[in-house]
Amino acid sequence: MHIKFERRVEYSRKILISVPVITIALSILISSALLLILGKSVPLTMYSFFIAPFESFYSITEIFLKFGPLLLIAQALAIGFRAKVWNIGAEGQMIMGAIAASAVPVYFVDSTSIFLLPAMLVLGAAGGMGWAAIAAFLRTRFNANEILVTLMLTSIALQVLYYLLLGPWKDPQGFNFPQTVLFQDEALFSPLFQATRLNTSVLIPILFTIGAWVFMEKRFGGFKLQVGGLAPNAAIYAGFSAKGAVWRSLLIAGFAAGLAGMSEVAGPIAQLQRSITSGYGYSAIIVAYLGALHPIGIIFAAFFLAVIQIGGDVALVSAGVPISAVHVFQGLLLVFYLATYTFVNYRLRILRPGKSLPVGATS
Repeated sequence: MHIKFERRVEYSRKILISVPVITIALSILISSALLLILGKSVPLTMYSFFIAPFESFYSITEIFLKFGPLLLIAQALAIGFRAKVWNIGAEGQMIMGAIAASAVPVYFVDSTSIFLLPAMLVLGAAGGMGWAAIAAFLRTRFNANEILVTLMLTSIALQVLYYLLLGPWKDPQGFNFPQTVLFQDEALFSPLFQATRLNTSVLIPILFTIGAWVFMEKRFGGFKLQVGGLAPNAAIYAGFSAKGAVWRSLLIAGFAAGLAGMSEVAGPIAQLQRSITSGYGYSAIIVAYLGALHPIGIIFAAFFLAVIQIGGDVALVSAGVPISAVHVFQGLLLVFYLATYTFVNYRLRILRPGKSLPVGATS
């Protein structure tokens, strides 16, 4: 008896929708088994992860606070992934966006100008795009692998951050903590609700999501981008630019990541500090795939992972679960998604001895 993978001629929408459902179910199942091995209470942990984040209004606003950067970066990464441009360095682009935006309140510490926040928005986006442009140049000029380049650029961005926080930008009144001065109110987004950290920056990812959907689903530019990444030779024959697809994909991702970094320093953190490296850039990769690289699916995936992150903080206290459990769960989501998505394009066929392999099937 032989087991073969046979490529599907077409697949139904039900199969595509079932992939994230099965992925989440398998991730919960394996996570539960690991919790039992660690001697932790599975019901209490699952309650902490999925129910506790909705028990207070403040916790709900914290979910949306994490939801914003995840949604913004994941939407941009998905555009590149659909064009086969593998940007794994959104974390570094987010850091550089935060650094560039922070330059305004750091160097104009006494300013109360209404142009502080708009200037931070522009510089934040430019910082992320500039960092992504390095990877785009190396890919299109020297055919350097963008996975390795963007990962290495993230490490460099971290060192730039540490240098500034421990050197020229360090707050002299900050009790030797690696952080800048607190930003003035004019350099911060307005809070949406009193006594919460949720602010108007959450509108940016919502607007970007609408733009991403229109661009990829309704505009010829989105079609050209996908063709340039999926079939470079066909793109050249049709007059499209394969290199242009690389540049657009990486610059869009850098733009979004830079805005996400700016939103953090001009929002809940209110200064530049090491906590800007919160892992949003890496978690957004999982969000993009869990949402099937579709703008609508990414909304639900981003909300789900935001709940997981807030629930992980609750489980740390209430169930005694290590914070690494959140990272393990996220890793399981990505692994099981990639595994189950295989069955979207292929079906398993069991062949008995003597039965020939169907035409077009592959091992």
